[in-house]
Amino acid sequence: MQRRSPRSRLLLTSAAIASTMTLVTASPASASVLWDGNADKGLGVFAAILCDGGVKRVHTWGDSHGTFFEFNKVPGIDRCEGHSLAGAEGELQNNRTLWFGWSLATKTGNAQTVFQWKSNGTNDQHQQNYPVIMKVEDNKLKAWYVSPGETWNAIGSREWKDGWHAIQMKITTSSGTGGSVEIYLDGDPLASRSGIRTWDDLGNKPRWGTYGSSIASVGSQSWVDDPKMGTTRADVD
Repeated sequence: MQRRSPRSRLLLTSAAIASTMTLVTASPASASVLWDGNADKGLGVFAAILCDGGVKRVHTWGDSHGTFFEFNKVPGIDRCEGHSLAGAEGELQNNRTLWFGWSLATKTGNAQTVFQWKSNGTNDQHQQNYPVIMKVEDNKLKAWYVSPGETWNAIGSREWKDGWHAIQMKITTSSGTGGSVEIYLDGDPLASRSGIRTWDDLGNKPRWGTYGSSIASVGSQSWVDDPKMGTTRADVD
């Protein structure tokens, strides 16, 4: 039987270690993307579509941008939204830090509510209807923290222009006062608040689209692309 030299055994051992290290370092990067809502997968990436009578579809303008979700709230209805994360709702937990990222475009500078960190339940089942909310209003993207008792606290706003914009949100969930939120628009800080309650009695879910019950008679549209949830900002860029 031919024997390997000590040098050969050393080379094999080094190669085996390198291979093992590649596996170890590669796994966490993919595992930290907890939900991928790419439009190529269809509307089924959302746990539900809330758009009674409106238009909800995967759409494309035939350019390099590719496919995206179109939410068209026609006059006479409150909302047209994609609700929560199909297959990943168990990742939404109290006392956890999560990152969300997506691209957003609107037809006008008054597209009503375009994102809600929505509390589960209705009426007296929750203390906060939507702890974090974003609107495209008056040609600005505006963000609020809504505390128990429906107290709206403006936490940031920036000019909103036509075209696609990148949004990232970091949220630390807390049913007490240990929560926080940070929002970035096109890579720059838009809003932040800490020491807040961000997790309601029955939990919370994200919603994307367009919503405005106080002005249901007005139509509005939003286009959402590539929504993701992860554990780091890099996961959702």
